[in-house]
Amino acid sequence: MIEKVNPSHPDKVADRIAGAIVDLAYTQEENPKVAVEVLIGHGRCLIITESSVEFNPEDVYAAVSRITNTEYRIELLQAKQDAHLAGNQNGKIRCGDNGIFKGVPLTEEQKSLSNIAHGIYGMVPHDGKYILDGERLIICQSNVESDYIRKFYPKAIVNPLGDWEGGTDVDTGATNRKLGSDMADGVTGGGLHGKDLSKADVSVNIYAFLKAQETGKTVELCCAIGDDTIDGKPYSEIVEVARDFIKKKGGFEKFAEWGLY
Repeated sequence: MIEKVNPSHPDKVADRIAGAIVDLAYTQEENPKVAVEVLIGHGRCLIITESSVEFNPEDVYAAVSRITNTEYRIELLQAKQDAHLAGNQNGKIRCGDNGIFKGVPLTEEQKSLSNIAHGIYGMVPHDGKYILDGERLIICQSNVESDYIRKFYPKAIVNPLGDWEGGTDVDTGATNRKLGSDMADGVTGGGLHGKDLSKADVSVNIYAFLKAQETGKTVELCCAIGDDTIDGKPYSEIVEVARDFIKKKGGFEKFAEWGLY
């Protein structure tokens, strides 16, 4: 059983905004330290950043407008990263937080639903959620007639409550609230979005996921703030694996659209 939501789901909108702000941080520094939280809905968008860089508010507002194509009352709160935490990175790339992490090979069911979700979103780029439980496929897709979706998936349960309009006027969105959609069976304690590569929630999760796909085996890792070696590898190497993965996705904002798969 697996659930996927698409990039226009309110929670993914929040993730994408957070990712866009992280992208902005990387235009200012090679290895910035940044954490972003976003809450959006019903005409308002609250953004809190803790970072080694200072963001131009106009750049942040432009990212929100571009991603949502809607005018919001935006409240932006910027704070410097805690000096004690920032000192952890002095002189060397070290693990930026404590955590446990699990990478799990994707099942055929998970791959299939991801393909279905991508396909429907390609036809109808609006808020949607999709569930696959064995042979049972549930499709909740906004801003389209249900009969249109049934043409492609005649056996699916489509919009059980009827046709609907989605988006942030229907539901609020918050950063890292759709971990199952992003990470499948690899969900542990840390979310993927709104953070720089020094954060293990980003780099170690990506590394564990990729290793699990390569080996076909579950990968379980644990780290503490300040660790410079994880899984027998220098933490700097794990960061570079994650950097390459994010680069291939097209950046943190693009990564936030669908998560790991």
